[in-house]
Amino acid sequence: MKPPKMIDNKRNGSVVGELREHIGKGSKLSIMTAYFTIYAFAELKKELLKVESVRMLFTDPVFIKNDNQSSREYYIEHPTGQAITGNQYEIKLRNEMCQASVARECAQWLEHKAQIKMFKTPNSAQPRLVYIDNGADSISINGTVDFTTEGLGLTPSSRVDSNLCIYGSDCTQQFLKMFDDLWNDDSAVEDIKDEVLRQVQVLYKENTPQFIYFVTLYHIFNQYLDELTEDHVMKTRTGIKETEIWNKLYQFQKDGAIGIIEKIEKFGGCILADSVGLGKTFTALAVVKYYELRNDRVLVLAPKKLRENWSIYTLNDRRNLFSADRFHYDVLNHTDLSRESGKSGDIDLATVNWGNYDLVVIDESHNFRNNPPVKGHITRYERLMNDIIRAGVKTRVLMLSATPVNNRMNDIKNQIAFITEGKNDAFSEVGIPSIEHVLRTAQLVFNRWSELPDEERTSDTFVEMMDLSYFKLLDTITIARSRKHIEK
Repeated sequence: MKPPKMIDNKRNGSVVGELREHIGKGSKLSIMTAYFTIYAFAELKKELLKVESVRMLFTDPVFIKNDNQSSREYYIEHPTGQAITGNQYEIKLRNEMCQASVARECAQWLEHKAQIKMFKTPNSAQPRLVYIDNGADSISINGTVDFTTEGLGLTPSSRVDSNLCIYGSDCTQQFLKMFDDLWNDDSAVEDIKDEVLRQVQVLYKENTPQFIYFVTLYHIFNQYLDELTEDHVMKTRTGIKETEIWNKLYQFQKDGAIGIIEKIEKFGGCILADSVGLGKTFTALAVVKYYELRNDRVLVLAPKKLRENWSIYTLNDRRNLFSADRFHYDVLNHTDLSRESGKSGDIDLATVNWGNYDLVVIDESHNFRNNPPVKGHITRYERLMNDIIRAGVKTRVLMLSATPVNNRMNDIKNQIAFITEGKNDAFSEVGIPSIEHVLRTAQLVFNRWSELPDEERTSDTFVEMMDLSYFKLLDTITIARSRKHIEK
């Protein structure tokens, strides 16, 4: 009988070498793995076709019931992105364009030879095992082995593997018993053979390019189809479509207003960051009118030099293009927020009910990107956050800025805080558990990008280097179009 040995899939032997040596006609396999790919099957097809039977137990719930989509009962989900079609180490195999034929052969093998189960809940211990039942000559391989080409030692990878290979039934029976106990525990595992077969069969089922194109579009957008209409996003019975401001807008401005309302209703706020000259003020006025028609109280905060750009539309003045809409929002200067008394227009700052605004519009919101404390004096940032947004009624926020991010990626942090009321996990439901972590990571990437040579410091390089979570964060709370975007 051979002594036990360690296998690392590099200098000290490979798992695939042991499998090829010991799998024979009539062998029975018991496999506990986190992953399975069709390319691992393809590389071992000659040996696997000889086996009498296979039991495969996934250590993680790879197939999860999806209650949100009635169109399919199960979908593949794995935190590392592993898929039945392979991973980053199997790109070369995928590029050989043999996926359909490999998948067809694998499906036939699974259907006739395999039983497949999975743990119902995630298993933090992540045990792995390949047991070859050859009677007295049985072999057990346990450790980090996965049924993928890199897990078996077929393709180079950055994995650090450590597997113990033990020979002889006398020394390996305890591993088989452990597997049997898990396999037969119906409270812990469930059968998923039909789901696995369906996934593999999808890989070789022939469809026309047109069918694939439309199916792709459907699966990308089907959850949003009902949300893309004006009637779904806006309560059109408010009469917004009959207002002068709405009918003055270009289509791209209407699209922007609809998008803003959708984000405000869903996340509590939005940053409109269209380029200079694209009419951010008119787009914002349409949003303001929408909320006024819902009897919401609106406050507009603008730099002193831009105050008249907003106040004119609340006046009985020949310069007011929208006098028939009868805008009635309040207008204050940014600097008024740090004042305790006096008047700003007709508003008495000593008695104004700061906490009674349903919507706050902040023009040139990048002026609030910093929050320096002032000893013994309330800052305009503190007034806006504590007395307006956090106090009183629920306050939604619309910010306007052509440059929400200026010198630092972190510039947007304080502006986002107005939307989230300073809650770091406000966007956890959309896959952003920590806003602060995303912005801190983005700044580190930006610093590295800034130090690149001129010829390498391109926008394409920046996009490649930047973590996708940063773009996801921006997409969640911003609408930003350029002139070229509008022209297209």
